[in-house]
Formats: sequence, structure tokens, C-alpha cells
Amino acid sequence: MATNIRKVILIRTYTAFAFVAVFAMVIVAYLFKIQYLEKKHWLTLADHLSTSIQTVEPSRGNIFAADGSLLATSLPIYDLRLDGKAPAFADEEIFTNQLDSLAYCLATEFEDRSKAEYKRILSGVKNRGDRYYLLKRKVSYTQMKRVKQFPIFREGKYKGGLTIEEKNRREKPFDYLAERTIGYSVKGIAPVGIEGAFDKELAGKPGKRVMQRIAGGTWIPVNDEEQQIEARNGLDVVSTIDVNLQDVAEQALLNTLMKNNAEWGTAILMEVKTGEIKAIANLTRVTEGQYTEKYNYAVGESLEPGSTFKITSMMALLEDDKAQMTDMYDTEGGKKKYFANATMYDAEEGGHGLVNFQQAFEISSNVAISKAVFAAYKNNPEKFYNHLKRLKLTDPIGIQLSGEGKPRIKHPRDKDWYGTTLPWSSIGYEVKVTPLQMVTLYNALANNGRMVKPVFVKQILKTGKPVKEFKTSVMVEQVCKPSTLKNLYAMMKGVVEHGTATNLKNPNYTVAGKTGTALVADGRLGYAKQIYRSSFVGFFPADQPKYTCMVMVNAPSNGIYYGSLVAGPVFKELADKVYATSTNLHKELKYVVTTSAMQLPPAGNGYAADLKAILDKLSISSQLKSDSEEESGSEWAATEVQQQFVKLHVIKSQKNVIPDVKGMGLKDAIYLLENAGLRVQTEGYGKVKFQSINPGVPATKGATINLRLG
Repeated sequence: MATNIRKVILIRTYTAFAFVAVFAMVIVAYLFKIQYLEKKHWLTLADHLSTSIQTVEPSRGNIFAADGSLLATSLPIYDLRLDGKAPAFADEEIFTNQLDSLAYCLATEFEDRSKAEYKRILSGVKNRGDRYYLLKRKVSYTQMKRVKQFPIFREGKYKGGLTIEEKNRREKPFDYLAERTIGYSVKGIAPVGIEGAFDKELAGKPGKRVMQRIAGGTWIPVNDEEQQIEARNGLDVVSTIDVNLQDVAEQALLNTLMKNNAEWGTAILMEVKTGEIKAIANLTRVTEGQYTEKYNYAVGESLEPGSTFKITSMMALLEDDKAQMTDMYDTEGGKKKYFANATMYDAEEGGHGLVNFQQAFEISSNVAISKAVFAAYKNNPEKFYNHLKRLKLTDPIGIQLSGEGKPRIKHPRDKDWYGTTLPWSSIGYEVKVTPLQMVTLYNALANNGRMVKPVFVKQILKTGKPVKEFKTSVMVEQVCKPSTLKNLYAMMKGVVEHGTATNLKNPNYTVAGKTGTALVADGRLGYAKQIYRSSFVGFFPADQPKYTCMVMVNAPSNGIYYGSLVAGPVFKELADKVYATSTNLHKELKYVVTTSAMQLPPAGNGYAADLKAILDKLSISSQLKSDSEEESGSEWAATEVQQQFVKLHVIKSQKNVIPDVKGMGLKDAIYLLENAGLRVQTEGYGKVKFQSINPGVPATKGATINLRLG
């Protein structure tokens, strides 16, 4: 029995031992598997749980004006967060003693909450043990630096519990100046302006930073350069915008929009030779009397240009020898019927009678110009279309900015080519182009027929040094024959000299251009609502063009809508500013001085040698005259100014006789009188006008003589 019990105990013991041994072997095997076979997997998992790769955003590049002024820049802003389990918060003595001061500092700095509210917030963060409580968003750099020195926070980054997150905020130092041209690049929104078009260059390249989780769940950067990829900051962009001219353009445009209660307007200033856009203003009415930059009409709006388009008709007719400058046209009482329901009207009721080719353009006769084009091209309208195509009006220009509007020039084979299309296209209707295309066309005429592409950005910089430059690009080497260009010049100058824009004529510089007053179609209502679009496009000085400018104002509603009266003043104000600040545009001033016209300055009496030296220094001839040879060596002389020289008359002086000191300076007069033994008293300033004792009277020593100067 005892043997059986002992045997059972041994079996159970061995069984238990075997089970423990097997279990131990399984554990060892599993540890071996983890340590060697699955080592890479578990290390990767451990790293994933305790480390994180964080993106480091680069600093976005700046956008500069042509003179180096900042148009857009990135400024650092900061979010402030609190760690309620930081040592300074956990230490009751530190927290209690400094809580009141910290709350006071925060309330004073931000002025958004009271001291009591900040105390409540800070106490709540401590009591709850919040690890990442957002205290304040969008704090400036200077504010952040001050906050770091507040009580508790000054204990340091980890002990004080203040966590600072840096971000970037895009700022425009000139606020709304050229806002749509500067533009923006926002995720999920179509890019706009320079910011959008050059986003790749401005954005830079993000970096990477390894973050590690420490006790308490806080993430800190790992200081290992091998695990860091530095962010590459964005490049800088230099635009062609002139800040001063941009300011004038926007203010002048705003004034005319408000004066005429217009819907929107745009103004473009282009440098003739380079194509650089020096100013581009776009304003939209948001409420009554309030305008802002909401849309870039100059670049993005494709619309009927009206009479400014007539320059293409005149060019085509002259190029194809379909018209001469002296050809005469009957304006037919101001209206011309082309088809049963299609009548062309002149702005001048009753028409202009008989006008020649040049006059038709200067007075902007719709009837005369449409008749000329219709007669020339009705049997071959594609020839007229080809002229417009050669002038780059049928396709977008392909500028540096995004969002360029698409023009619409009908081709004779298009389905919507009607019988009215040719005559109406000739005066700027049934065609759509952008204001930028029109200013580019007129700029080509100002540039001796050479069409250059508009330039908005001229350089890309890296740490202040150019890495890319944008040169002037030629679109068309010669838009027309020199003879045609000469005639077009004469017509455009005539518009200002004695045509529809005489209010732009001024004595300082010449202007050439064209007015436009287009009737705007309003959807299904067509042209019934009588909405107008006023414009002027031209260049100055007309004889040696430096700048081309286009102004367009949509829907003026105070009864005045002609291009010269609505758009013209904006052009003039901008041109005046350019002229005033560009001395190279001024005529050279020449002064011609003739001997007969020269007037010698007045001269006083005094010491003869001094008078002679001064006159010689001024290159004024002088002649010393005396009644006798004995007096010719006298020290004193009176002057007599002649037409071309000064006579010096000897002043006779006798001992113990009062001298004549009238006309002398005070110094010489006192010298003579005191030598005669007199006391001198004076009043006034200048030369001696009066002496109280007449000259020639015997001098009494010690007597007083009064002199009055003036």
C-alpha cells in the first residue's frame, strides 16, 4: 500500500516536472522566435508605437515689387499649449505661489479674458492633468517671447509646461494693393495670381523630423541629424509691379467707379519695350459705395471690347489696300441697315455726313467703319479672320499667371457665324477678348509694330541671388507694314487731338489711343437694358511711347457712359503720375541769355578796391572815372550801373568835412565817419539811406551823426 502511494506521488511529481520542463522549453522557443526570427517585426512595431515622423513645413518664399518692396511674405505665428503634468504644475508650492501672477500676465498680454478666468483655466489644466491644452492660437513672435518669460513658464520648456507650435501666416504689407495679381494658393481652391502660378517655386520642400514619445505621452524631437531631413525654404519671386503706380491706378480707378456708380473696373499699365506690367488694378462693387479686389478682370474676363477693337479693322483695310486715308464714306444719317432686322447705328444721332477714312476712326463712326469692312471682306470673311488670328486675338496669350480668359473670335465656318457677324465684329461686337489682349495689341503699335508678351514676374531669387530670369518674349515681330503703322499712329493721335478724347489732350506730353463705349448684352434681355462698358486704351508720349495703358469701367449708372469721360480720367491720372516721376520723359529745358536782355545787379558805394574785385569776380566790366588825375587813386567810389558795365565815380573826401556815406554798407560808413571824429548811431539794416548831417558840412569832433539803413 505504501509502495503504491509512493509510486503515485513519484508519477505525479515527474508528470508535473515534465509539464514544467515542456512549458519552459516552449517559453525558451518562443523567446528565441521573438529574439531572432521575428526581431525585425517587433522592433519596427516598437518604433511605431514610441516614435513618429513629423513633417516640417518650409518657409514660403516672398513676393517682391519691382523696387524690392514686399508684396507678400510669410510671418511666423504660434499656438500655445499647456502640459498640466509638467513639474512646475505638479509642484504645489511653485504653482500656488505663481498662479496669480501668471493669470495677471496672460490677461494683460492678450486682453481677451479676465485674470479670474485665466486662473480658473490654469487650475483646471492642473487638476485634470491635461497634456496638450490649447491656451491661445495665432500668437505673434513678440508676444510669444514675452509669454516665455511669464511666471511658471520661465521654468523652461519641459518643467514650465508651455509648448509652442510654430506655423506660418501669409501677410501682404500693402493690404489690398494688387491683391488679385499677387493672388493665393490654397489647397482645394483653384490657384490665383502669382501665388498660384509660382506655387512650386514659392512653396519650397517639406522636411521630416523624428519624434519620440516619452513618459506621460509627450512627444519630443529626436536630436539625431541622420534622422532629420531639413525643410527647403521657398524661393523668392520678383514681380514687375511698381508700388507707387499701382497705388495711383487703384485710387484713380476707385474714384471713377464711385463717381459713376459703376459695377466694376480694371486698369493696366504696360511698359512698351519690355512688356512689363507696372500696374494692374481690378475693383468690384460689393455694396453701395464699397469696392474691393474680388476678380482679375484684366486677365480673366473675356468680353466684347467695343470701339477699341476698331483698330483691327483699320489695320486690315490698310494692309490689304482696301482703303486709303482720304477715302470718303457716307454715314447715311447715322444708321445703316444690313439685313431686315439688323441696323447699325452711330452714337451721334443723325450721323456725321461725309467723313474720310481717318475721320471715321477719330469720331468712331460705326456706320463708316462697318461699311468699309463689309464691302472689303463680305466675299472672303476668312481673310479678315486671319488678320485677327495674326494679331494673337483668337487664342489666349499664355501669360505667367493662371486663370487667363479664353477669347472668342468667330470663324466663318462656325455654326454661330451670322450675316451680321462681319460688320458687327468690325466695331467690336460678336467678338470676345480680354482687356490684357487689347492692351497687348495697342502696345505692339506703340512698339513700332513689335508685339511682346505681357510680363508679370521678372526674376526668381534664392537667398537674394537670381536663379531664373524672364526675358521679354516676342509674339509677333511685325504686326503690320511700316506705312500702315504710320497711318494708324496718325489716326490714334487724331482721336486725342480732335476726336472723341480731346479731354486727354495736355501741354506736357502727347497721347495716342482710342475710346470705346460698348453696349453690353444682358443675357436673354440682350441690349434692351442699355448697360454700357466704357474704355480707353492708348500710349504716351505718343511721339516716343514708353507706356501703354488700358482702362475699362463696366456699367456706369449716373448718366455718363462715354469712354473719354468715364475711363479717360483714370488714364490721365496714371499718365500724369508717370510723367511727373519720369524726368527722362520731360523735354530738355534750354536757357538762352543775350547781352541785350541781361540786367546787371545793383551795386552799392564803398571801398574802390573791394568794388573792383567783386565786379571782376562776377565778370562785370567796370570803369573808374574821376574829374582829375589826382583823384584817380582815391580809396572810395560810388557806383553807377550801366547797361553792360558799371562806372565807378571817385568820392571826394576832405579833411574835417562830413563825407557822403549814402549807398555804403555800414562797415565802410562807420570807418569814414569815425575817422572824421564823429559818434555814429544807427537804425535798421542794409545800406545807408539817410545821414542826419549833410555831407560837405565842417565836422565837429565828438558830434553825433544818425544813420538810417534800409
